[in-house]
Amino acid sequence: MTSHVYKKIEITGSSSVGIQDAIENAVAKTAETLDKLRWFEVVETRGHIDSGKIAHWQVTVKIGYALAE
Repeated sequence: MTSHVYKKIEITGSSSVGIQDAIENAVAKTAETLDKLRWFEVVETRGHIDSGKIAHWQVTVKIGYALAE
């Protein structure tokens, strides 16, 4: 079995649509600059309120990626 070594980074994605969209935005943007993304974990969820309504979701995720062998 091959051993892997991973690194984690923390990213915050945002969206006016919802939590999942904010996560997908964070992962997609990270994928533009890093290869071998393997997993994510949600560490914080918050939002911006405007006029008594949710205007934006902000989701902080830790993204794990495999280091080059």
